[in-house]
Amino acid sequence: MAYWEWGDPLNPRVLLCVHGLTRQGRDFDVLAQALCAHYRVVCPDVVGRGESDWLPDPRGYAVPTYVADMVTLLARLNAQSLDWVGTSMGGLIGMGVASLPGSPIRRLVLNDVGPRMELAALQRIGQYLGLPLRWNSFEEAAEALRLLTLGFGPHTREQWHALTRPQLHQEADGRWALRYDPGIAEPFKQLDPELVAAGQAQLWQAWDRIQAPTLVLRGALSDLLTPETLEDMSRRGPELQVRVFDGVGHAPTLVAPDQVEAVCQFLLA
Repeated sequence: MAYWEWGDPLNPRVLLCVHGLTRQGRDFDVLAQALCAHYRVVCPDVVGRGESDWLPDPRGYAVPTYVADMVTLLARLNAQSLDWVGTSMGGLIGMGVASLPGSPIRRLVLNDVGPRMELAALQRIGQYLGLPLRWNSFEEAAEALRLLTLGFGPHTREQWHALTRPQLHQEADGRWALRYDPGIAEPFKQLDPELVAAGQAQLWQAWDRIQAPTLVLRGALSDLLTPETLEDMSRRGPELQVRVFDGVGHAPTLVAPDQVEAVCQFLLA
């Protein structure tokens, strides 16, 4: 598992930033720059994404595998103090680590995700996940991905290109492709209402075990994390704060100044 580092590598105060389903660790460049004076910021490419290796068996692309990988990474980092920012899938992994007995997580940020995820949103993501998409130029790829992920909210051209460039690689024929293993789509093909319900029951159990103060970020237009789920989360589990961002769906990219400020204020309080 590859990872990106910012700040003093000897700083015992570590911030782990973990990305969403099809993304990679460079998504957090802006947030990492804002916090690297306070933390050793570590942004892994979850296995199967970015610069990390692909699994030989795609059935391994599941949250328990990712949690085990992160526990191994944390042992390597030797953090004395650990905070966590997780976007979507990265938030689910964070919930898993934070719910472990004796978890080292001090503060937890969940970006547009919770113990209950809407099946329709998961099916929407599954429609494009793993497709063999190819583009003739970087600009063509960037525009196609922008249209595919309008839920990320508005970005300048420079911001969007900075988010998109690490997401792509150029193949031998000169065409551009996404930098993730199409095999990550295999577990999604098995999703049905019963499996989703069973997974959510486990996530609620994890939520109830979390002790770390938690900030949940939500895009006001999100179809994955609903206001009803947030309300249920507030009635149980850890001490909770919530920030909602207008004009954004699933999920805030933590590039806009107000989104970065919300995370910084919570972590540095």
